[in-house]
Parts: sequence; structure tokens; C-alpha cells
Amino acid sequence: MEEEEEPQRERSLAGGAAHNEHNAAHATTAEMSDQDSSSSASHTEEEEEEEEEKDMKGPPPSMSNLSTTLSTVIRIKQKYQALKKRRQEMALVMGGLTGAPARASPKIFTFDITTSSLAMSSAPCQRKKKKRKRRVLFPDRKSRSRVPTREHSPAEYCLCLLSVIVFFQVYNAIENLDDHVLRYDLEGLEKTLRREVFGQQGAVEDLLSQLKDYLSTYVHNKPLVLSLHGPSGVGKSHLGRLLAGHFRSVVGEPLVLQYYVLHHCPQEADALQCAQDLHALISALVERAEEEEKIPLLVFDEVEHMQGDLLDVLHGLVASKQSNQFLNAVYVFLSNLGHQHVTKHVLHNVSTATATSCCNENPLRDLTPILRKSLEELHALWTQADILPLGLLEKSHVMKCFLDEMTQEGFYPDRTHVERLASEVEYYPTAGGREYSVTGCKQVVAKVNLL
Repeated sequence: MEEEEEPQRERSLAGGAAHNEHNAAHATTAEMSDQDSSSSASHTEEEEEEEEEKDMKGPPPSMSNLSTTLSTVIRIKQKYQALKKRRQEMALVMGGLTGAPARASPKIFTFDITTSSLAMSSAPCQRKKKKRKRRVLFPDRKSRSRVPTREHSPAEYCLCLLSVIVFFQVYNAIENLDDHVLRYDLEGLEKTLRREVFGQQGAVEDLLSQLKDYLSTYVHNKPLVLSLHGPSGVGKSHLGRLLAGHFRSVVGEPLVLQYYVLHHCPQEADALQCAQDLHALISALVERAEEEEKIPLLVFDEVEHMQGDLLDVLHGLVASKQSNQFLNAVYVFLSNLGHQHVTKHVLHNVSTATATSCCNENPLRDLTPILRKSLEELHALWTQADILPLGLLEKSHVMKCFLDEMTQEGFYPDRTHVERLASEVEYYPTAGGREYSVTGCKQVVAKVNLL
């Protein structure tokens, strides 16, 4: 009986062990099924779980492997809890960054890792790998050791030097102009002409303007040639004497020439010799003026009596093709050529003369083209000259001539006496309420000498 009970006890023990082993295997199988059902919830630790699955898929455990199986189950459970805790922390972190609600952990245990959890686990890593840009720091103005300076180009210094040179050149030129004008004292000449010449204010203005433009510099390309024309007694010779006297006082006697044709060359037979002498005289005068750096004055009176040879010599001297010393000179020709044009123009344009006399304009300026045309037909000399016509003198101008001459001779300037002398002069018929003298102031000197 005892022998029969021992085999039965052994079979019961074996059956109980087998039953325990079967329950452990069943529990293991249930856990594996739970792992397969939750495999879609996690993929973060894929390699470790695959190794654990390989260990779990071994042969069915035996009595000797029971303790090993239980320890494995405990280890798997601990890893699962650690993994679950890590996922919760990561979900909290991602929820705080993105504002999304925290993802609930899976209810079924699995070793698989989902794509969403993989993206969540990899996002912080990517953000950590992104490098932040370094800020560029600039030094404070107070801490700068050296203030940057602007570099100057050498061309700027050259430009400044050139500007200074040009400024001094222009300033020197202006000073030279002033020196020339002051040397010839044109202001004094203007005062003299306005005081001594009567009834020719327009012609005087044109004469002074020409002299001022020419005498303002020393270098010229042609000489200044002025030709004054008008009837007898209008003041041509008197104007020439005033010019010669003024230039003698500013440039000296040797640089002024007054040439009277009837005095220097009265005979027509001596015209050729007179022309040679005149050429030599003018050459010596301009050469001396060139040495002294002055402009001479040459006045030729009674040009209407000048022979052709003399006119040819003068035309050759005033031409612009001469040498430098002949270009720096002032020629003044005085004649009554074209006086009939002047007389006709004045008598037929009394109203125009009245309107322009108050404005110090020359009423005979419109006559210049007609007068030039008639003079050029006589000789080519007048092609090089500036024509200045002198008009007729009125009765008031003749009275001023008498008053001036009587004052110079020492007579008391009685106005009644002056009017009586002025009435003895011949006049043209009254035109526009004005009386123009036929002889101008030509007879003033003779009548005053009879007193």
C-alpha cells in the first residue's frame, strides 16, 4: 500500500508542478497578448523590446526555469513602469510647449512605439541641436579708444590750390582794371567834358563809354578809332583839345599827338613826304608808349582836308594786322564830313531829340548807319572807325558859350548882354519851338574879342 501511495504522491506532486507551470505559462501568454495588443502605443524603445520578445519566445519553461521566469516578469514590469513614467513626463513637457493637452497613457501594455510618440521624443532633440545666433555687440561711444576719421583724397588739396590760384588771378585782373581806369582818370575827364562841352551830352556819353571799355585793360587786338562828325561850330575841335589836355596830364606830353592837317601839311604836293613823316612820328610814339606800358592818344583835326596818301598811311596803322605796339593806341578823327546828313536829321526829328535829351541818350544814334555808308565811300579808313555824330546847337547852348568865353576873358557876365550877343548869331527857321544855330559857337570868340 505504501508502495502504491508513493507513486501516486509523486504523480500528484508532478501534476501540481505541471499545473503551476501551466498557470505561469498561461499568465505569460496573457501578458504577451497584452503586449501585442498595445504594440501600437509606443515605439521609443523598439530595439530593447525586440530583444526581450526574443527571450520570451524561447522553449516552454520547466521547473528549473520557474524562478527565472518570475524574475523576468518582474523586470519587465519595472521597465514598463519606468517607460510609462518617462512618457508622462515627455507629454507634460510637450503640452507646456505647444499648448496641446497631455496625451493619456495606453491602458494596455505594449512594447511597440507609435509614430506620434517618436516625433514627440525626437522634437526636443532637434530643438536642442538648433544653434542660436550670436548677438553682435558694439562698443559704447564712451569706451571707444579712437574715433574713425574721414580720409582725404590728394585731389581735394589740388582742387583747393587751383581755386586759390584762380581767385588770385581774377582778383589781380580786377585790380589791374581798376589801376588802368585810375591811371587815366576817366572820372575827371567826364567832369571836364560835361562842364566844358555844351549840347552834346549823348555824344559825350558814347565817347566816355568807348574810352572806359578800351582803357580798362592793356592788351588789345586792334586800336580804338573814334571819328567825330558834325557841322561847323558844334564843338569838335574844342572836344579834341579837351581830350589832348587831359591825356597830357595823365600819360605825359610825349605820348599825345595833335595833328592839324592845314598846319602840318598845307601843300598837296608834299602829301607823300608828309605821309612818310607821319608814319615815322606815329611809330616812334607808339614804341615809346609800349616801353612805358601806356596807351597814347592821337588826335587828327580837319580830316576833311587830309590828302589820300595821309589817309592810306592812317588806314594801314589802324588795321588789326599790325604789331602789338600799334594795337595799343587811341585815334580820334575830327571832321565835318557828312554834316548835311546831321543837319537834315536834326531838323526833321526835333520831337525825337526833345524826348531823348532828358534821358542823356544820343538822338543821332539812328543816323550812324547812314553816315558810315557815306564815309566808307570816301575812304576805307572809316571801315575801322566808330562813328560819333555831333548835333546842332540850340540858342541856349550858344548863350552858354558866350557866358563861358566872357568869364575867361574877365568880363562881367551880364545876362542881358549875353542875350544880345547870342541874338546876333544866325539861326535856322524855328522848328518845334527850337532855334538851332547855323554856325554854332564858331563866332563866339570873335564877338567877345570885339567887346
